Formats: sequence, structure tokens, C-alpha cells
Amino acid sequence: MKLLGAVLVTLTLLLPGAWGSQETRTCVFQSLTEEDRKFCRGDLEIIYPEVGDVGCTYIPKCHGYRQRLSLEWGEPRVRFPRAKKNMKYVLVMVDPDAPNRAEPSLQFWRHWMVTDIPGLDLRVGNVDGKVLTAYTRPKPPRHSGYHRYQFHLYMQPAGEIIELSDEERDSLGTFNLEEFAEVFDLGRPVATTQFITKNYED
Repeated sequence: MKLLGAVLVTLTLLLPGAWGSQETRTCVFQSLTEEDRKFCRGDLEIIYPEVGDVGCTYIPKCHGYRQRLSLEWGEPRVRFPRAKKNMKYVLVMVDPDAPNRAEPSLQFWRHWMVTDIPGLDLRVGNVDGKVLTAYTRPKPPRHSGYHRYQFHLYMQPAGEIIELSDEERDSLGTFNLEEFAEVFDLGRPVATTQFITKNYED
């Protein structure tokens, strides 16, 4: 599916007149390193306008994609085809590289958290649940290098009511994801993926 999306984007960019008078260029969707690819498991799809599923890729700079990701595009569609229709799920999006990957003193920076997501909705790419942290666009600081944006999908235990503490609500940084999962008995994520980007002006 990801490969098909990349092919379609490439074909669109190569079509005569597709971008008016602009110079036609091919966008290259670079795959992650072997180390970073290990994080991607479970076929979780993260779908943004124009670029499609960005799981396990770098966001290319061409055609302003990094700028649009940071300034224009809202929350992505998140699709998990293997979701159990009668179960609920918890989605957490974090940046483990805040303020930079070399010294991530603010990891994990929480960008989005939704609980009580029906499995039936996840199958078709709808994240319709209880929003504990509203979506904030990825905006890596200038000259901070590449940042990973990670998505953790957990199956929510039946009857479990999940809340953030007052301290967690007050600050998006230094979020202890492992402790959060342990407190609410979430176990290991059923699926994880990530994309990598950096400041669009760098």
C-alpha cells in the first residue's frame, strides 16, 4: 500500500502540466535506517494529504511537504486494518527527540493522545475517541536535526478509564510513556510506527 502511494505521487509529479509552470521534480521517499525500521511493526498506517502513508519514511522536503506538515496539515488519518471491531484502543503520538536526538532532555514530547477509539473506526482510518491531548503539528526547532515522530497503539482494557494526571496535563514534555502504559495496564503496543522529519527551513 505504501509502495503504491509512493508510485502514484511520483507519477503525478511526472505528468506534463501537473504543476503548471513549476519545474517538475520527482519526490524521493527515503526509507528509515535498519535501526529505526525496527520500531515499525503491526501495519499501522499514518496518512497525511498528498503524501499518503508516511509510516517508516522520511518526510521529503520537495513540494513543501515538510512545511505543510508543520504549518498546514491537521491530524493524520490513522488506519489499523487488524483492529478488533469490538475492542477500544489508545493512540499516543510522541517525539522522543526533544529538543534534539543527541540530548533528548524533554522526551517524550506528547503531540497527540486519544483513548476509547472503537476498533471498527480504526479499521477505516477514523480516530474517533476521547481526546486527552489535542493534536499538535510536528515542528522541530531549527538546527535541531531530524526528529522521530512515533505512534504507539494500545488495546484498551475493557472498562478502563484513562486520564492524564494534573502534572501531565500541564506539560507536554518529559512524558513517561512506559509508566503511563503500566499504570493503566495497557501492556505492549499492538502496533507502532514512526516518520522522521526536520525543520523545513534547514
